[in-house]
Parts: sequence; C-alpha cells; structure tokens
Amino acid sequence: MNPQALMDGLIAGSMIGLGAIGVTLTYSILRFANFAHGEFVAWGAYFALAVAGALGALFSGLLTPIGPFSFGWALPIAALIAIVLNGGLALLVDALLFGRLRDRRSSIIIMVMASFGAALTLRSLLEFIFTSKPAYFTTALQIAQPLGGGIRATPDQLLSLGVAAVLVIAVHLLLTRTSIGRSMRAVSENVQLAGVVGIEVRKVIRIVWLLGAALACIAGISAGLLVQIRPQMGLDLLLPLFAAAILGGIGSVPGAMLAGLIVGLSEAFAVQLIGAEWRAAIAFVILVMVLLLRPQGLFGRPE
Repeated sequence: MNPQALMDGLIAGSMIGLGAIGVTLTYSILRFANFAHGEFVAWGAYFALAVAGALGALFSGLLTPIGPFSFGWALPIAALIAIVLNGGLALLVDALLFGRLRDRRSSIIIMVMASFGAALTLRSLLEFIFTSKPAYFTTALQIAQPLGGGIRATPDQLLSLGVAAVLVIAVHLLLTRTSIGRSMRAVSENVQLAGVVGIEVRKVIRIVWLLGAALACIAGISAGLLVQIRPQMGLDLLLPLFAAAILGGIGSVPGAMLAGLIVGLSEAFAVQLIGAEWRAAIAFVILVMVLLLRPQGLFGRPE
C-alpha cells in the first residue's frame, strides 16, 4: 500500500467534506436533496477564475506567487469576490425556483426534480460561457515536500487542508454559539414552531443558501487549484457529496467533514487496490451501505 494515498485521500476528502456541509445544511433546513449543489462548486471555481484573470490583467503584480505557494494575491482576493457572487447566484436560484415552489407548498419530489433541472441549466450555462476546455488558476509547478513516512505534499495541498479545518470549526461554532445558529437548528427541528416563536424563517433560509454556496465556492477553488477546473467538476463530486452528507448524519457539520474524509480516503485506497476506474463506484457503495446499515449516519439521530 502506497502511503501517499493517505495524503491524496485527505486532500480529496477535505473538498468533499466542505461541499457535503452545504448539502447537509440545505437538507436539514429545506427538507429536500438539492442536486444542484454540485454546480455551485463549479460556479464558485469559475467565478474565482474569471475575477483572478481580470485582476491579473489589471495589476500584474498580483500574479507574483506568495511565498511557497503557486498563486499570487489575485487568487485570495478573487476568492472573496467569488464567495459573494456564488452566494448571489444561490439566492437568485432560490428566488426564481425553489422559493416559488415553497410558496406553493410543492412536494419534496417536485423540489428534487426541480433541483435536477437547475443543475442541468447551471452546467449548460458554464459550458456555454467558458466552454468545456479545462482551465487552471496557475501553471506553476510545485515540488512536493516530504512529511515523513513516505508521504509528500505541496504547500498548496497543505494550505487546502488547513483552510478546510478552519472552516469546519468556524461553521460548527456558528451553529452552536450564535443566535443565528440556534435559529437554524430550531428551523431544522420544526419550521412551523420556529415561526411561532418569532424566528424569521425566510432569513434563516437565505443564510443557509449563502453559507452553503460559500463553502461550495471554497471547495471548488481548492479543486481547481489542486486539480483543474471543468464544467463537469460539480457533477463528478455530486455522489461523493451526498454519500458524505448521509454518512455523517444530516445536520451534523463535523459529521459531514469526517465523512468526507472517509469517502476521500476510501476512494484513494480503492485506486491503489483495484484501479482508478472503480473510484467513482466507491461513493455509491458507501452510500448504499449507510442506507442499509445505519440510515441516520454516524452523528445523526434515528427518525
């Protein structure tokens, strides 16, 4: 067994975990599986790519690499702007589609099918605007540094892991230590009762969309920085995202992140054992096993 698979799995798992947090929050608050969430990952990456390219064209000094990293200040600045743009896109989709369906008290299956349509539309728009050709934030090459035990990692990879860890802690604290977090948990428990006690349900829903889109954006930027940016990247991550969200337990932020790491590590070790062509099947196998053996997930509560 190649020990490098451990690092590869952790890196992939951190990106899956960030996206899965958005999936689990959306499901716990809005009560439907949003299959368009993967597209927010792709749109976030492309927003950052477009803004970073514009900043680099205007201020060439922003492209100078920061310390050991492969990117300059254009990317961090673009990431902040992309988070805002991606949040705006999520709110727009909700206003045009999901919000109207909620007002009509549409069934869950209609919401799910609508999310399929939204996913197809968003993916097609990406391909129309940016084409299907892969893109990259930077073409600079980095030398992986030895970490011990036969494991190597680049500075960009270590940064990605660190950012994911900080974000998970921040979101967990937001949900457990702030008033808006308590409101979100109340809405996830009972929407009608939360409204009766004075909680602004519409405000909570907007915050959930913004938070999920922000995390999806950062996951997309990480994937684009470490691998590549493609319109299909959200579709490729969709099954692992749902596998991690269900394995971690719906509504559990630490559970989603831990499950994302489990899915990422499982995929990485599967590549070593049975070949890369089976990588996509691992998330499906995990999903089926969880649904059969422990439907509430690792940290979820039984219905």
